[in-house]
Amino acid sequence: MSATHRAIVRSGASVAVESRPTVAPGPGELSVAPVYAGLCGTDIQMLRGLRDDPAPVIGHEGVARVVAAGAGVPATFAPGRLVAVNPTHPTDPGFLLGHNVDGLLQERTLLPATAVAGGMVLPLPETTDVTLAPLLEPLAVVCYALGELARFAPATLLVVGDGIVGHLAVRASRRLLGEHVRVALVHHTEPGRRFSEASPYPADLLLDGPAGVTFDEPTAALLATPRDATVAALESALGAGADVVDLVGGLPPGAATPLLPGVDLAAARAANCGGLPDPARITTAGRVRLFGHRGVANRHLLQAAAELDRDPGRYRDLITHVTGLEGAARVMRLLAGSRGRDVDGRRLIKLAIRISEEDRWRC
Repeated sequence: MSATHRAIVRSGASVAVESRPTVAPGPGELSVAPVYAGLCGTDIQMLRGLRDDPAPVIGHEGVARVVAAGAGVPATFAPGRLVAVNPTHPTDPGFLLGHNVDGLLQERTLLPATAVAGGMVLPLPETTDVTLAPLLEPLAVVCYALGELARFAPATLLVVGDGIVGHLAVRASRRLLGEHVRVALVHHTEPGRRFSEASPYPADLLLDGPAGVTFDEPTAALLATPRDATVAALESALGAGADVVDLVGGLPPGAATPLLPGVDLAAARAANCGGLPDPARITTAGRVRLFGHRGVANRHLLQAAAELDRDPGRYRDLITHVTGLEGAARVMRLLAGSRGRDVDGRRLIKLAIRISEEDRWRC
């Protein structure tokens, strides 16, 4: 009988836990057992039909144990090794974990040779707190963004978006930009604002929108918005006086704004991928400097892992919901049919999905 494993599979508008064949790794490949994984904002966009990424099994945030290695894989990746996977290959667009390659929301994930040879699989210390794994990749995005914005020495950081990246940016900014930088967080909804008001690490300013707010000092904006809201967020940030803007959120092809005539916003964001080039390529439009990035470099993932290890309590409460595969499929169905983020009476910031029990990963 062929080996199988459970996976959350999406097909059209349906989401269900199904059995899938477990494929043994070929030359250069790795089979891993995801331990904890997270649901990302881009995952939710796929569930809602706002993106057409083809992978039926999504998920690109988390950690896993190596189960088996194909011929030629370095001995570093012996069975049992705890690893993280960088989901965005900087030079091979054919590997985008959970988007065009089946992702982590399954009991076994086959990582192709291009990811292994390209250094996309990172060994982690055994002391890693796997329950925080869903925060690793989004915090790496924040490390990338704030590291680039720090080059411009802002006095104010304007964060637009009250999802996981926005909240992580607020909390990590003290470490990466300095205690002297004032942080303002723009919310999309009243439930989002209430979550921030109850936070043990709130921003200095909690805003319902930047309209009517003007910052006179050097201001950096980090736009952590869905792709259909990024242009409006950019225009609001520019109106508030932002000098440098990081387009963390996605953009539709050809996106533009009359406030920055002649600037292809999607091209400015796509100019930086997986940490390359380093430093990031900047687009200048008058007084405004603009950049964006897809994915992160390994150094950002390792920086995020070190930050989570150093101060886990600063971030743990951002994981608001924890469940297994069946529960995650239920949450995904709820999110697919709604524009809201309330699940079981609480605002969802980050969903953590337990996939493989630590004492059963060898099975």
